[in-house]
Amino acid sequence: MSAVLSVRNLSVALPTGADRALAAENISFEVNAGEILCLLGESGSGKSVISFAVMGLLPDNVRVSAGEILLGNENLLTLSPAALRGKRGDDIAMVFQEPMTALNPVMTCGDQLDELLAEHTQLSANERKAKTLAMFEAVKLPEPDRIFSSYPHQLSGGQRQRIMIAMALILEPKLLIADEPTTALDVTTQAEVLALIKTLQRERGTAVLFITHDMGVVAEIADRVVVLQNGKQVEAGTKDQVLRQPREAYTRMLIASVPGTEPPAEGITHDGAALLSVVGLGKTYSSGGWFQKKRITEAAKGVSFTLHPGETVGIVGESGSGKSTVARCITRLIDPTIGDMQLGNTRLDGVSRDSLKLARKRIQIIFQDPYRSLDPRQRVGEAIIEGPLNFGVSRNSAMARARDLMNLVRLSPDVLSRYPNEFSGGQRQRISIARALALDPEVLICDEAVSALDVSVQAQVLKLLEEIQAKLNLAILFITHDLRVAAQICDRVLVMRRGEVVEQGTARDVFITPKHAYTQRLLASAPGRGFEFATQTTSGHL
Repeated sequence: MSAVLSVRNLSVALPTGADRALAAENISFEVNAGEILCLLGESGSGKSVISFAVMGLLPDNVRVSAGEILLGNENLLTLSPAALRGKRGDDIAMVFQEPMTALNPVMTCGDQLDELLAEHTQLSANERKAKTLAMFEAVKLPEPDRIFSSYPHQLSGGQRQRIMIAMALILEPKLLIADEPTTALDVTTQAEVLALIKTLQRERGTAVLFITHDMGVVAEIADRVVVLQNGKQVEAGTKDQVLRQPREAYTRMLIASVPGTEPPAEGITHDGAALLSVVGLGKTYSSGGWFQKKRITEAAKGVSFTLHPGETVGIVGESGSGKSTVARCITRLIDPTIGDMQLGNTRLDGVSRDSLKLARKRIQIIFQDPYRSLDPRQRVGEAIIEGPLNFGVSRNSAMARARDLMNLVRLSPDVLSRYPNEFSGGQRQRISIARALALDPEVLICDEAVSALDVSVQAQVLKLLEEIQAKLNLAILFITHDLRVAAQICDRVLVMRRGEVVEQGTARDVFITPKHAYTQRLLASAPGRGFEFATQTTSGHL
């Protein structure tokens, strides 16, 4: 079988002054027609750099220093910029990780595909629209006519990703590059997108280069796997060879970091007084003006639960289920419409925000993206001491506490003088944890706090949270759409759908014997569920 894509001894040089000289070093692999090859590795392993090199989209200060990239028998590295532009879309297409940044926000979805067809084909306007609508149907978008005239912000994350896939496939390229296309998606939407890529690839015979750090996705979709570490190729083989019989220690470490969907043991039972009590919490939004029909959206409805010291309660569900709305109501970042919220003996609802100042000291929140939640112009030390200074702690005492917190989250106190952009994603999340702990909170809310992290870094942060909880007797409200993470860290779990809690109980009850059909569907959609990884058993894992 002749290869559609052949990467031979590829090396990509980084700018002078970077942490290392090469982003990718001596990489070789092939992707055949009708085959899915996964590039697997953590952030910084060189996965995306390789894909950008294939597409000819490397930044000006990053260059291919050695090797060949062959599409069929043609070396893409020898083509002129104009010739390479001609290859994009016709022969090579790419689906990016975040469709909201890849799509043009001021163009309708139909116009974005029409622009592509107008550039690369001689079709008339009517023919282009018909082809676009047919492609929307092929990627299973609902109401293609409505989608055609909709803007990206009017669609869900899964629908936006389907638009990206439609754009990539409409010219029937020989090679599709998918760069982390499901990382930010809910488990059910992720399963649908993976199934869609597999179906279209099989029907059209497309070669797919799939880039991911998610072992479950690899188990679900790959034919062959190439494992990368720090820009080097450490292992390659079929999916079964790499995931079931890994030769290299790095691959075994990645596999060992994959959490299962079976809780490791029965969670701790807390019979004492609840630290946080939420009863009948609801949040309603209304939209529409003078000339529009008023629309009511219940983002949260009748949510009730308790949280005890030293306990971790998880809230799981898809995007739009109301998880983050509940967290923001509890912290009063938004005001609830109805419901009672108590932190010990302190009311959190029905009082002014000014009167909540002392209560807010007792509840802290960690967000999903630490790079966005940390001020890029503020040194790490200043970010951590800002809260204590606002509560009257002296600067010297606050900075001494910040140094202690750096040791607690396993970073050197020397990093306090550095800026957020000087750290990896995992390190920035550790800094965010330290900042949240600076006020000695009793309740820590983690809102998708590990969903953007590599599997090994995720495992480290989860272990760190567990150790900090044991040491400080923290109560943790853990919000996530990743069922595997929830299974490993939570004592009790609430499952939310469309603003309501449809099931709750101990982690073992919810994950091993789910009662509600929605919970069962979530668990069945977990990528790689049932695949037997090396060192794992089939019982309950993934």
